Amino acid sequence: MKIGVVVSEGPYTHQAADTAYQFVKAALDKGHEVPRVFFYHDGVNVSTRLSVPPQDERHIQKQWTALAQDHGIDLVVCIAAAQRRGLLDENEARRQGKDAHNIAEGFRISGLGQLIEMGIQTDRLVTFGD
Repeated sequence: MKIGVVVSEGPYTHQAADTAYQFVKAALDKGHEVPRVFFYHDGVNVSTRLSVPPQDERHIQKQWTALAQDHGIDLVVCIAAAQRRGLLDENEARRQGKDAHNIAEGFRISGLGQLIEMGIQTDRLVTFGD
């Protein structure tokens, strides 16, 4: 089964990103395909490369990056939600006249069309967060 995943709550303040990560791992272990995860609303905060959690805690962004690299998952960050929260990739930072970018490796910024496409191309769409 092809499963699309939406994460709409931020890391460290809500359980959604962690639960979605564990769900995706379990689905992959059971032989399902997860072609894309769409980060929306506060969920886009998972994608920042500037988070530095304490050494004895999990690093959610690095967990997602590694999972995506290992399984070829497309990690898409909603552009409108990201810009509202000060998250920019290199191209958007240049386009907006900013001197830095902060989207982690393995994530990419795109629009809601990617969410719609994921809903069409997958058998199930599972949402984590409010």
